[in-house]
Amino acid sequence: MKLIACLTQQEQLNFLLTNRIPRRWLTLWAGRFSRIQSPLLTRITIWLWRLFADDLDLSEAKAQSFDSLHDCFIRELKTGARPIDLRPSIVASPCDAIVGAHGRIDGTTVYQAKGFPYELGDLIPDPALREIYCDGVFVTLRLKSSMYHRFHAPVDCRVHEVNYISGDSWNVNPIALKRIEKLYCKNERAVLPLDIVDGGDAGCSITLVPVAAILVASMKFHCLDGDLDLRSRGCNRLSCKASYKKGDEMGYFQHGSTIILFATSHYTFCDGVKEGGGIRMGEPLLEMSS
Repeated sequence: MKLIACLTQQEQLNFLLTNRIPRRWLTLWAGRFSRIQSPLLTRITIWLWRLFADDLDLSEAKAQSFDSLHDCFIRELKTGARPIDLRPSIVASPCDAIVGAHGRIDGTTVYQAKGFPYELGDLIPDPALREIYCDGVFVTLRLKSSMYHRFHAPVDCRVHEVNYISGDSWNVNPIALKRIEKLYCKNERAVLPLDIVDGGDAGCSITLVPVAAILVASMKFHCLDGDLDLRSRGCNRLSCKASYKKGDEMGYFQHGSTIILFATSHYTFCDGVKEGGGIRMGEPLLEMSS
């Protein structure tokens, strides 16, 4: 009982320290600080970062020294570090992540954590788009701050629009997800419908919803000019024209956050995909049902 009480107190402290603070101010400040060009300051900051994230591994990074903390956050990997499953029936993971809540969508009801449902309509503003995923599947992919922060195309696809929705910057760790209802629907996020190339059945569809968080309310999409961040207000439906092969880089978070992937009922989960388990970009995530 004492151990449980201690863990509960630690979770409560974590929640207070990462959420009951001026989230917007701290996020904007962190963005400015991370861009300071100073190799010495960067080395010191990375050393301090390792004290809190002992799984920070830079051995796979293309560069081994960085001029700013931002450069380290958005680091590229060495060629071949992430093999891509190129089988046409496979949807590859778009990022390195910890698998969170996932499963079948109950009509239009999705779960951010056990006992914490939200509606597709609260996350995706486009009625026609969210209707596609009724009774489909979803998977939550959480990027820890120490992870590789770039995200890639899970299938061969085209992107014609990015819908960026302004919001808050709550922490998206499991502790916050068990306390804040509809958390993903409150935070800054983007909706990226993927037009699948040679996707088999005509009804197959996949949409990515990158969700920002405290310290990371900024996203870069290569199909758009400039970054999208807390200064972007309202719903921004931004037209673009981009084609991607499976595994091509689509953009990056400035720190670490979450991507929720939605797919139609044509797909099932690949073996080994389980809540709390790790997955790397390019590894099999979903498979088209036979």
